[in-house]
Amino acid sequence: MTRTITPKRRNGGLRSLVLLLFTVAGVLLAGAAPASAHAALTGSDPAQGVVVKQAPGQVTLTFSEKVATNDDSLRVLDPRGKPVQTGKPANLSGTTYGIKLRSGLGKGTYTVTYQIVSADSHPVSGAYTFSVGAPSPTVVSSTGPTAGGGTVGALYAIGRYASYAGFIVLAGGAAFVLACWQRGAGVRPVQRLVVGGWLTLTAATLWLLLLRGAYTTSGKFGDVFDLGLLGPVLQTKTGAALVSRLLLLAAAALFIAVLFGAYTKREEGQEKRDLTFGLAIGGVVVAAGLATSWAMAEHASVGLQPGIAMPVDVLHLLAVAAWLGGLTALLVALYRAPAETPVEAAAVHRFSRLAFCSVVTLVATGIYQSWRQLGSWSAFTDTRYGQLLLVKIGLVAVMVAIASVSRRWTRRLAGITAAGAEATAGEAEKAAEAEKEQVTTGAARQSTDKTVGKSADNSVSKGTGKGRTSGNPQRAEQLARQRAAMAAARQRRLRHGDAHRFGLRRSVLAEAGVAVVLLAVTTWLTQTEPGRTELEAKAATSSSASAATAPTNGALTLDMPFDTGGTNGKGVVSIDLDPAGVGANEMHLYVQNPSGKPFDIPEVKVEFTLEAKKIGPLPVTPEHITTGHWSASGVQIPMAGDWKIAVTVRTSDIDQVTVSKNAQIG
Repeated sequence: MTRTITPKRRNGGLRSLVLLLFTVAGVLLAGAAPASAHAALTGSDPAQGVVVKQAPGQVTLTFSEKVATNDDSLRVLDPRGKPVQTGKPANLSGTTYGIKLRSGLGKGTYTVTYQIVSADSHPVSGAYTFSVGAPSPTVVSSTGPTAGGGTVGALYAIGRYASYAGFIVLAGGAAFVLACWQRGAGVRPVQRLVVGGWLTLTAATLWLLLLRGAYTTSGKFGDVFDLGLLGPVLQTKTGAALVSRLLLLAAAALFIAVLFGAYTKREEGQEKRDLTFGLAIGGVVVAAGLATSWAMAEHASVGLQPGIAMPVDVLHLLAVAAWLGGLTALLVALYRAPAETPVEAAAVHRFSRLAFCSVVTLVATGIYQSWRQLGSWSAFTDTRYGQLLLVKIGLVAVMVAIASVSRRWTRRLAGITAAGAEATAGEAEKAAEAEKEQVTTGAARQSTDKTVGKSADNSVSKGTGKGRTSGNPQRAEQLARQRAAMAAARQRRLRHGDAHRFGLRRSVLAEAGVAVVLLAVTTWLTQTEPGRTELEAKAATSSSASAATAPTNGALTLDMPFDTGGTNGKGVVSIDLDPAGVGANEMHLYVQNPSGKPFDIPEVKVEFTLEAKKIGPLPVTPEHITTGHWSASGVQIPMAGDWKIAVTVRTSDIDQVTVSKNAQIG
């Protein structure tokens, strides 16, 4: 006998899936770092840990991308913990920001703290120290602000997960109905699923908008309800994206109302086909708009090739929704669809083709995104982003393997369904012939009754009452209803007890379970610093540490990150000037890639300018010595002062950039 799925088993399966979703989300989100930065500090002046002879007039910080600042974004604290900065932070050039310092600062160790918001919407905070004259004890114990961390950070991460999940269920469920199973528009469990996705996405968007102010500033839960923070949030790129998402959700509500209202009442024909086409076009536009609300405010909007990265990111999100959201709708249809409207094998086969196209799109867009965010093979294992990406790739491979099992069950189910349809048609034909024979027999018996006597009629009436009843149209209709009910019960037993359908349910449930974990890892990835940025920050930190440990014999070392925008266009250029005084100096220049390895470039030039005295620029063309190393002897510095040292780096025929820093010479 075939195995039967009881309602209790079906409910348990769905309860297990929901429990798995919340468990995995809680574990992964709780284990994530509270403030995963997407903009990294790649340089500073004074550099981290260095000892300078004289107090600088300002502190400059260079990040891997443009950031948003406010009045308290940059602070400099003296050894006693008192602020010594004046004015507001200013954008000096590109991704470099500075803050002026008071004059007459004494010797000792100073602490620089920063709290900014990266261009891809994530708060970044940190601190470092430098010393004037000589290091000293300091009372500053805080490592920086807590923006993006604590309870607010965890709640914000949960809101992001819920928003992704809601979008996937909303867009994917609607796509499954329109493209694969149009009868599902009238199935109540499927309707509840899609509406639930809309409600989840709407609630999560409002929740993120409310949390955003505290998330990017103090990190305190009490500030979540401070509506005064909402105004500044609405003026940011992320705030505009969240408001746009809410407006698009209003259009999505109208789409859902038509899909589950007027659409279900249309009879098959040209009118319904026209409505299907209109809903498909409108649904794609709304779904693409919702996906763009993520692309315009996160990874894709900054860094390399944003004009290409944003459309690719939209395609990636739509493919994820079509695959995982459609899979969720299929699971609900297999477990919850009523016996009168079971999901057909043809619908499962259509979804299989849709999922295949989605996977192909995911692979193509994922390769581009991986190259853009990592930039090298070593970043897969040397960075946290790369390690998470390997986990995601593994989960996708597992899902594809399970999907191949589902495809086999679908083909078997299609064969059984076709055979069952032929058998049902044969049974119906036999039943119709039997009914016709019974009606004919009853009519003949009634004719005989009219030609015999009363006593004979009574005798025949007693012996042939059943025949006369079968000739009654009402009795025939009752028998037909009974046969239909028996046929429906037989179909339910086949649908719930068929081994092929049972196997399909199990494989789809397994796919959905892996999809829950995959979504959690994807959400975690969006909160993790990209591999390119992490490697660049490591290189800058390494260079700063080298500079800090160098002997303080009057030599000057400056590290300047650069990005020409072309292939192999990122790196760090370091200048050593000895003795960094008036007169002749020895200059060495080193070029390293983001991983810290030396490499050659076509051209490098240096210029010295003393803006206060209007001296310069004094050009210096160093001579190439070995890989990544240039030098120049007898570099003349005519007088002491705060000199601007500008380095022009050319990495190809057309890719060139000039970076600069100020340093006290003499």
